[in-house]
Amino acid sequence: MNLSRDLLTNELFPSTRVPVMLHGATDLQGFRRAARSLLARQVPPEQVSWHTSDAPVQDLFSTLDSTAVAANIEAFSEAPAVKVPAEFMALCESVILHRDPNRFGLLYRIFWRLAHEPGLRHDPLDPDRLQAAHMAQAVRRDLQKMKAFVRFRSVQDEQFRAHPEDGPLHVAWFEPEHHIVEAVAPFFARRFTQMRWAILTPACSVEWDCVSSRSPVATAGPPRPVAQPVQPKPAAMAGQLRFGPGAKHSDAPSADAGEQLWLTYYQHTFSPARLKMEAMQKEMPRKYWRNLPGAQLIGPLAAMANERTLRIIAQPATVTHRRLPARRKALASSAEKL
Repeated sequence: MNLSRDLLTNELFPSTRVPVMLHGATDLQGFRRAARSLLARQVPPEQVSWHTSDAPVQDLFSTLDSTAVAANIEAFSEAPAVKVPAEFMALCESVILHRDPNRFGLLYRIFWRLAHEPGLRHDPLDPDRLQAAHMAQAVRRDLQKMKAFVRFRSVQDEQFRAHPEDGPLHVAWFEPEHHIVEAVAPFFARRFTQMRWAILTPACSVEWDCVSSRSPVATAGPPRPVAQPVQPKPAAMAGQLRFGPGAKHSDAPSADAGEQLWLTYYQHTFSPARLKMEAMQKEMPRKYWRNLPGAQLIGPLAAMANERTLRIIAQPATVTHRRLPARRKALASSAEKL
């Protein structure tokens, strides 16, 4: 009885944990170095506390001693590489972008179990693997939604007034669920290479400054940990990605005349007979509606859809007239002359 009580006490109140400090929320390289070192030192997952420089995780059983953290960082750089399945590396690249503060502990637990339980790689229904797979799927979905639902608005900033040949600055506001801004920024840089743009989010903001003819080729952006590798830029793509702190929704520009014109077009081309609310909300959840120009009209148009559909059905059928192309008309007339 006393032995079981001691085991339970050790599990609930472990001894001093090993603190690991990562440089940012998406420091994949730092996580890999720390995981290799912890495995080499045979430190089990339950004795590690993970922290990030931007948002440290509060832990009752670990203190962030600067001396201990510095010693761990020095030890982590000397750890040898460890072979893991290729799918585990792809899983880490996605899961590390998740907002769950316990993602580092989950990944290290899977890494530890892969080293001590060889059969784990053949068990897709393992609870840890299932949790990590669900987190990776959520990150991939968030990446897809950001690529689809970002909407830019033109702003005539100070650089445009001083150098109009560079074009206006295009600013967009988006609220991602996870830490995906740095991972998705190269996609927008490749897609809008010749355009100056900025994407504002609550946690992180990114700006792309394309190089004009009067400027030299820009160097790469500041060295920040990016979970997904940045694709090499072609020769025609010259610019700089700059990352900064988060912003507020009020910092984004308001609607312009072009957006009002688009809303008018959308309202007149809306087809009530083709409205499928469930399918639409599956691909475009309601949480994205407030940041999309045309979404503000979905509610009123959907409310009138049934009435408009009944009016369309009640209208009499139109008489169609057969039209012959000019060549067929000429052949028909020549045949009549014969």
